Amino acid sequence: MNKRPGDKTSGSRRDFLKLGMGAAAAAAGVGALSPLRGASTGGRRPNTPPPAAPVFRKDDVILFQGDSITDAWRFRKEEARPNFGPALGMGYVNLIASRLLAARAGTGLRIYNRGISGHKVFQLADRWQKDALDLKPDVLSILIGVNDIWHQRAGRYPEGTVKKYRGDYDLLLTRTRKALSGIRLVICEPFVLRCGAVTEDWFPEFDAYRAAARELAARHEAIFVPFQAMFDKALEKAGAAEWASDGVHPTPAGAEVMARGWLETVLSGTNR
Repeated sequence: MNKRPGDKTSGSRRDFLKLGMGAAAAAAGVGALSPLRGASTGGRRPNTPPPAAPVFRKDDVILFQGDSITDAWRFRKEEARPNFGPALGMGYVNLIASRLLAARAGTGLRIYNRGISGHKVFQLADRWQKDALDLKPDVLSILIGVNDIWHQRAGRYPEGTVKKYRGDYDLLLTRTRKALSGIRLVICEPFVLRCGAVTEDWFPEFDAYRAAARELAARHEAIFVPFQAMFDKALEKAGAAEWASDGVHPTPAGAEVMARGWLETVLSGTNR
């Protein structure tokens, strides 16, 4: 099938920039969006293997799940409306959605945010049917974990342990794969910065939560987004409070780091 007339979203980085997006979006890798299924081979030599399946396809439903970092003050009364700015929140999800929807204009993407502030893995499980499985997402991105340790340390979740986090998360992902066999999973690494609420005695326990998320991404064949490494790199430019003033919730600059890193990692389609 030939490329549709006027479809610029499957072309080169230069074609994408012509859509009027800024250099920051290009740096995030949005300009390298994979072609839609059925697009032209672009002059590929005969007998060479086809490219890997694109991460985003025509009419995909993309769902973001998690806690307050994902929630980001979203307008929940309008959560049923895909691609609606207030329902996407004021954080990294909105930034990712804006870039994808502009780069893939006309391809029918529907993007939802169902993060809820304060939630831990078991609370995701309690609402999973309504807020995840019933939406039948094609791509599901999950960022969860910081409350599992934070609330445990604050005495509001005494049963919280790394073992419980890993076990609950494993069951949730197994349930998801069983219900939606063709789903493309994205597991995001929980992260913190050493400032605000985050003190040195969070470690090395917090690192075990990060390791569990990475392990589960591999087990469930998900793309793993290494947010901690991205923020560690950002710290070379400015102090922790520049990116997350309380050590947990991103500033606008921190949300930008997340959006760029998420797009770059997911569009590459690789585990890291």
